[in-house]
Amino acid sequence: MTSKIELPECTAEPLASLFNTLRLTRLGDNRYLGTNLPQITGRVYGGQVLAQATMVAADTVPGGPEERLAHSITAAFLRPGKIDIPIEFEVTELNDSRSFSTRSVRAIQSGHIIFTARISFQLRQPGPAFGTQMPEVPSPENIPSSVDFFAQVDNEWGHIMSTTNAIDMRHIDEHIFVKPAAERTPRQQVWIRTRNPMPEGSSRLLQRAMLGYAADQFMLEPVMRANGLHWTNSHMSIATLDHAIWWHRNFDLSRWVLADLESPSAQNGRGLVIARFFQDGRHIATMSQEGMVKVRGETRHED
Repeated sequence: MTSKIELPECTAEPLASLFNTLRLTRLGDNRYLGTNLPQITGRVYGGQVLAQATMVAADTVPGGPEERLAHSITAAFLRPGKIDIPIEFEVTELNDSRSFSTRSVRAIQSGHIIFTARISFQLRQPGPAFGTQMPEVPSPENIPSSVDFFAQVDNEWGHIMSTTNAIDMRHIDEHIFVKPAAERTPRQQVWIRTRNPMPEGSSRLLQRAMLGYAADQFMLEPVMRANGLHWTNSHMSIATLDHAIWWHRNFDLSRWVLADLESPSAQNGRGLVIARFFQDGRHIATMSQEGMVKVRGETRHED
């Protein structure tokens, strides 16, 4: 008999619909089945798959996901997923040592592997502690909200983003949703939080999976910003290739988190971004992502 991964009850949309995609069905033998959120592209959103992989890997860890907490994930996006086909996840138990557990996850559609990840879990242990200082930035309360912006966009993109995206994003500099930034720079800072409060009983694991879900939608923006690109540029093709996360400290995504991002390099149709995440002055996570960023008609090559 199958059952679903347990999450706290949530009825507030769009968070409730996201939670439903993270309540994956257990099929047995470390296999799980997941559904997909709607997307205007018809392709599965990478942050959804990354969050789902985090949840299923944790479901196989001895002592439960709150005893051994996810501290890192390294993921590769191998081919686009289709939103109208459920995704099957296969978890392989690589290692269970005294302090750490390691799992690999494969996401499969129609017999093809679309995503792989290695996820590591650790018991809480004492050790040296310090973190990068949080930069001083304007308060999110005085910055325009992405929720308000997309609610005013009268097309399918605006409808999907305003009704299904569970994250409120507030760009400290101007956003690049529909036009290039005035300044071409490989740096960007964004405040983020869930549009609805995370329900009581939300685990540390769920919070970490949700941060992965949230970040994938803006991680490559410093590459775009530096090259004068924006999301509605019809000549641009963009996709995540790989994504790594290191979760350092606990946090609550119901409250504002600052993402501080920078791209050190872009070449050959690929761009790399490094990001640090902060809450209440504490360094809570670090991410890196490389993605495909191509522009039709571009002729420059750099090896």
